[in-house]
Amino acid sequence: MLMLKIIISVTTLLSMAFLAISLNVTTPVTAGPFGILVIFIFAYLSSLGVVTYFIYFVNRVIARVSIMLVTQKPYPSLTFKRSYYFSTIIAAAPIMMIGLQSVGATGLYESMLVLIFVLIGCLYISKRVS
Repeated sequence: MLMLKIIISVTTLLSMAFLAISLNVTTPVTAGPFGILVIFIFAYLSSLGVVTYFIYFVNRVIARVSIMLVTQKPYPSLTFKRSYYFSTIIAAAPIMMIGLQSVGATGLYESMLVLIFVLIGCLYISKRVS
């Protein structure tokens, strides 16, 4: 588990650095399709790390507060690995919305489809991953 934390931390920091560099050095016209793909990949990896740590720490805070407030069965905390699994789906939502916006297809219908995708993905993870 410690290795997973290190890998996610390093990947997030490197992808944020490469994303910042590529956004400052190139334009969409000069980058071409491959450059745009690389930017979306770096954005997803950055989002993945941030969302993983956010879910992990918020869940730990909620678990600690529930220990103080609930006497019968406190809320169990998620492991870091399980937080990572959930964040793989949740981190894709902003990237999908950016992709939809880039082709001019953002609206209520598309936003609901992305939300349904995230909900089904999280439901699948919660049922299948132990």
